[in-house]
Amino acid sequence: MSSDAPKADRIRELMATEGDAVAENTRGFNRGRIESTGRLDDYEELKAKAREIKEDAIARLPELIEEVTEAVEANGGTVYVADDAADANEYVTDLTAGERDADRLIKSKSMTSEELEVNEALEEAGVEVIETDLGEWVLQLADEAPSHIVAPAIHKSREGISKLFAERFDLDDPPETAEELTMFARERLGELIEDADVGMTGANFIAADSGTMLLVTSEGNARKTVTATDTHVAVAGVEKIVPSVEEFAPFVELIGRSGTGQDVTSYISTLTPPVDSPVPDFRDDGEPLADGSGDDRDFHLVLIDNGRLAMREDEQLRETLYCIRCSACSNACGNFQSVGGHAFGGETYSGGIATGWEAGIEGLDVAAEFNDLCTGCSRCVPACPVEIDIPWINTVVRDRINRGDVDAGQTDWIFEELVPDEEPAGLDLGRRVVGNYETMAKWGSRTAPIANRLADAGPLRALAERVAGIDRRRDLPEFASQSLVDWFEARGGARVSADEAAREAVLYPDTATNYVDVDRGKAAVRALEALDVRVRVPDLPGSGRPPLSQGMIATAESAAEDVYAALATHVDAGRDVVVIEPSDLAMFRSEYEKFLPDTSHERLAEASYDVMEYLFGLLENGGDPAALRAPAAGTGPVASGTRVAYHPHCQARTIGVGEHATAVMEALGYDVRVSDTECCGMAGSFGYKRDYYELSMDVGEPIREQFGDTDRTVVAAGTSCTEQIGALLGDAPMHPVELVAPRE
Repeated sequence: MSSDAPKADRIRELMATEGDAVAENTRGFNRGRIESTGRLDDYEELKAKAREIKEDAIARLPELIEEVTEAVEANGGTVYVADDAADANEYVTDLTAGERDADRLIKSKSMTSEELEVNEALEEAGVEVIETDLGEWVLQLADEAPSHIVAPAIHKSREGISKLFAERFDLDDPPETAEELTMFARERLGELIEDADVGMTGANFIAADSGTMLLVTSEGNARKTVTATDTHVAVAGVEKIVPSVEEFAPFVELIGRSGTGQDVTSYISTLTPPVDSPVPDFRDDGEPLADGSGDDRDFHLVLIDNGRLAMREDEQLRETLYCIRCSACSNACGNFQSVGGHAFGGETYSGGIATGWEAGIEGLDVAAEFNDLCTGCSRCVPACPVEIDIPWINTVVRDRINRGDVDAGQTDWIFEELVPDEEPAGLDLGRRVVGNYETMAKWGSRTAPIANRLADAGPLRALAERVAGIDRRRDLPEFASQSLVDWFEARGGARVSADEAAREAVLYPDTATNYVDVDRGKAAVRALEALDVRVRVPDLPGSGRPPLSQGMIATAESAAEDVYAALATHVDAGRDVVVIEPSDLAMFRSEYEKFLPDTSHERLAEASYDVMEYLFGLLENGGDPAALRAPAAGTGPVASGTRVAYHPHCQARTIGVGEHATAVMEALGYDVRVSDTECCGMAGSFGYKRDYYELSMDVGEPIREQFGDTDRTVVAAGTSCTEQIGALLGDAPMHPVELVAPRE
């Protein structure tokens, strides 16, 4: 977590030079995805079917490789399975520069070819390579790498492309409008395509039983690439194989919607090469399509391993192979929207899923360069059309990076004595500090207010910034001198008797509520008791969220086991578990699935509720709304009017509980305006890091734009959201339960 100045400088540079274009385009794609998938009645069923197909295909991958090889060769084509990039490039260059003596190869967009760096290999062999996808051609002219899996030049503005064309083609009157730029590119590329000798494409999917390929493009350039020359080379990762053409169906429905928000991508092509259509002769005006010339067509399918078969055997990375390269995870990600793939990406792949690809193909050292940009906000999870748990892949890789970086000769004697983590000695100090936040909070609360004064002292803030990377521009949380657990015990425990209670619940004292934001815990108790709930607030261990965010999986797993052991007796007794902090509820419902036996996870998940979800359920089942606080009763920090601005927590949205707060507030008479921004950018410890402070604030900027001048009472569900919105707007919002709970 300590500062990496070149990385921080690079992020700031990209935010300044590419951020606006990336933000405009990715947010547009994201809105389009939400609208387009919303028109599908069977969207979730399609996603489940797509995942089922990929799971089956990857499980049977070796036999499918053999099957597709037999099918393509029976059609008259050739299949070559390349061990790695060098192997693939040697085959392609021997074919094109050697056997075909080609001067020019034209390419349709292919991320796999980017992974291989086949352009460079061909050019070294004397073959000119021309990208025919508009975005890829622009980047080829600019000598830049793609910044997005689907829209490679997403970081380029229209004005920038116009300037590039003027410089590269010495134009006095360069095209300016989108239509003019497209027509200019079309004419130039058309001339280049006419003189090409070999065509290269990727493949979105390949049917094992027939060798049929599915190509999805926005410009039709793949069709030109296949038909304009007599030699077609397709490069594709082995994970692109599915059993048959019938399995293409759900992906056709999902890939365009997920990537760019199009109901159907402009060009969807299925072909079983080698095709038998005539080969055009652009020099012969009299007979441009010679009869029988299709008989001379040659097809080569180059299937790429390059680490994929090893990923298939890796239980934690295997899901990466389900990826259909739609980029929905990038578009949904707040950090990606601000910096794009040139920061949030590795050698080839970008966005949330890039960590899995780069770790499996290039290695942990490459993945480590950008892995921290995944904050685990989980907004990519519902966006992924094959339901990949992308945050978990990022966490697993982070854990492996941690363990690979440890200094075996270093003994963290202080931490070994003071903190209960399960990590090896030598772990990065910044990660260890954040991962053991629960221990720090306990000591901070016990020594408050002295600890709070010391934490704000200039020398200690400077030390924290230098050693742990905690930016001094951030206000640190102030520890409460009395924890929620101690307060509840001091007040005499439950105020609703067992005989009078409609329900009995355990209010989970998460670390932030128990030691910092105790007021929201007190408000939750009052709100629950007002609706006749007998409340318990036992002393319970932290959920493991802080260590998990740092990739400290063993420590998080230990916490999960401790939490379940402590809560199991309450669940056995029929008590509900009510959670205030959304990230902790997400642990119970989602991440604990990785740590606990299935039955244990299911029992805890089914018994756990977000506090506003629980209030909603009580009201729906006969609870008296008059027992809670209506707008007219607002005093102090609560506006007397009905107008509320509400920012749901990102993980609350993912697990489907964010809307309950809105429903409760509206039921009480509040006029609620919900934030358009899915993630505030704070993301737990992420926003505290010196390297990412500006990025964090930039991600949250849309909240300032939406709520900065509002006269509404601002409420937010999570600790991170409260801290970030306080920094953005100047005043920290309250939790929704504080708004609706009866006054003390």
